[in-house]
Amino acid sequence: MGASGLERRRHALAACLVAAFITGLDVSIVNVALPSIREQLRATEVGLQWMLCGYALSFGLVLVPAGRLGDARSRRALFLAGVALFSLSSAVSGLAWSMSVVVAGRMVQGLAAGLLTPQVSGLIQQLFQGQERGRAFGALGAALGISTTAGPLIGGVLVTVFGPEHGWRWVFLVNVPIGIALLPVAWRVLPAPRPARAAGLGVRRRESMDPVGVGLLGVGVGGLLVPFIHQYQWEGNAEWLLIPVALVVLAVFVGWERTYRLEPLVDLTLFRRPSYNLGTVIALFYFAGFTGIFFTFTLYLQSGLHYSPLMAGLSITPFALGSAGASVAGGRIVARAGPRLVVVGLSIVTVGLVATMAMTELVPGRGVALVTALPLLVAGIGSGLVISSNQVITLSEVPPAGGGSASGVLQTGQRLGTAMGNAAVGSMFFGSLRDGWPTAFRHGLLVVLVCVLIALAVAVYHLIQDLRAQTSGWHRPAR
Repeated sequence: MGASGLERRRHALAACLVAAFITGLDVSIVNVALPSIREQLRATEVGLQWMLCGYALSFGLVLVPAGRLGDARSRRALFLAGVALFSLSSAVSGLAWSMSVVVAGRMVQGLAAGLLTPQVSGLIQQLFQGQERGRAFGALGAALGISTTAGPLIGGVLVTVFGPEHGWRWVFLVNVPIGIALLPVAWRVLPAPRPARAAGLGVRRRESMDPVGVGLLGVGVGGLLVPFIHQYQWEGNAEWLLIPVALVVLAVFVGWERTYRLEPLVDLTLFRRPSYNLGTVIALFYFAGFTGIFFTFTLYLQSGLHYSPLMAGLSITPFALGSAGASVAGGRIVARAGPRLVVVGLSIVTVGLVATMAMTELVPGRGVALVTALPLLVAGIGSGLVISSNQVITLSEVPPAGGGSASGVLQTGQRLGTAMGNAAVGSMFFGSLRDGWPTAFRHGLLVVLVCVLIALAVAVYHLIQDLRAQTSGWHRPAR
């Protein structure tokens, strides 16, 4: 492909990265605005929980069907619909006059993010190959790493600049001009559906959208997510009964997909490939761990040490900087390094987390943000290597035509990991508060560390399998 084609693909990648950034940003940006929202809208704890968790719930529910629909019809159309819906729902949340309107807007935001996210990965699969694909996924990892970890900082700046009365509104409204500017650009630079697919395969695709599979997967994933997301709202333990029910539904889903005669929602043969199977497990456990860092650290700083929202956001910035730089670097070298890069990244994260725990033991007072800056930078570097390289390796053997649905499954695992990890970390954190904020934070980090070590064990197993395959004469496909 000529220079003009390369330039067009770069423009398409830039549009995808902007979309990934704003959807990742809204995972964490609202955390520092919670006190302002509580005061201005007289929100209850249940309302605040729904605002935070509704986004994650609707996000996780639509990832796989949205990826499948983008593969079958038009990734560009789903991308544009997602951006438009995300912008509109952001405006509704920012202009809301009651907490119920904010919650509704946030749930629609999550739905829009779920529409967008698998299209981004699918488009990268479609547009890039080999080392170019690795670099593109590295840039995507950087965008996601920066957005998630910089969310508290950006939210803190907005609340500080616009004040507690209006600052929380700009936490949502900041997405609107970005989305409006992105729509015409995306329409121009993203590839339209191929005529052969529209004419030749379109009829069959429309007949094989697998509505039964969509319903079973939605019920199963929802049943797994809800108990973890809403565990602090419900009294008693009855909500945990949803988990075995959800597992039964997911078993029925697998059986249905195996026997479905037309094109299934999820190509289960992907899980026969070690790169996809083990990469998805690594993503699940790693996301169960690392997202809990921001949750507990911002609580520790703001509620325990009385940091301002801006200072709390600045304190997590070293992780964001390390993650961004390492994601780009990881994307460039993953084709040569393969699974060993994931092992190295997870090992670096482990070192950074242990050092962070040690620093909070040595300096438990208000200076904790300063002494944890270097350990968090180290952990961020490891995180950037893990996220970008694992995504490239996991999707390396997936045909581009199925990139959206395969990415949807991978990212559903990430959302499940995030929900389960936050629940486990939160339970340990709040259960240890009687021993003081520093102790609670370290106990929460201990849960994070366990999740990361499980991911590391799986990554080491993957590396051993990969080395054995190479020794026996089998070569990895180009990534």
